[in-house]
Amino acid sequence: MVKLRLKRCGRKQRAIYRIVAIDVRSRREGRDLRKVGFYDPIKNQTYSNVPAILYFLENGAQPTVTVHDILRKAELFKEGILD
Repeated sequence: MVKLRLKRCGRKQRAIYRIVAIDVRSRREGRDLRKVGFYDPIKNQTYSNVPAILYFLENGAQPTVTVHDILRKAELFKEGILD
């Protein structure tokens, strides 16, 4: 099963997270299938590759709770793009 989840990057005390499509059996920093965005909690910036996210969601990928909240705050749900 594939999930959309966060992968930690950056240096100590300055974390940046990539939103990746990854197999559920992989560890947090494991090999991902594809990078579909990033999230910077310090600057509160988000970048999402919407076509890639839609592709994975249509093929059965499940977002984690945190990624779901990030996508909702980025107003992807508000536009009707995601259910």
